[in-house]
Amino acid sequence: MPADESAMGVATDDPVALMNAVIEHVVPAMHQLGIRVVESHGGRAVGVAPMAGNGNHLGTMYAGTLFSLAEMLGGALFLANFDMSLFHVTVKDVQIRYRRPARSDVRAEAMLDTATIEWLRREADACGKADFSLDAVITDADGEVVATTQGTYQLRAGSVT
Repeated sequence: MPADESAMGVATDDPVALMNAVIEHVVPAMHQLGIRVVESHGGRAVGVAPMAGNGNHLGTMYAGTLFSLAEMLGGALFLANFDMSLFHVTVKDVQIRYRRPARSDVRAEAMLDTATIEWLRREADACGKADFSLDAVITDADGEVVATTQGTYQLRAGSVT
């Protein structure tokens, strides 16, 4: 299915609904993990994943769910800040550090400052692409850090259909 808002019936002025529609229709494996965006505006994106359905053989959260939750925040920030008819985003590299087992629902947060977002716009307009780094923190229901990620993403000219 094309990753465009008209095909999913979602308006581009609601980045949370748009990203959740992308997860559901374009990356159904992530949707099946229960991953959802709950906040995406300006330079801040927050996603959640439930413990239910994501357990492993140890009774803790499946590592792939934690990774997927953090990785998709780059897409959520992209949709909140860029026109998907002009640009798309791709992942170049993501490294994760698992810090402690997650035994509850989890929440991931990532932020880009305004200066970085403006630089990305200028660079992508001028060069057709721009790389950016994004760090995410994943916490459990008690606010304890269960994992951190460091990712490199690339904003590229052209839509993906």
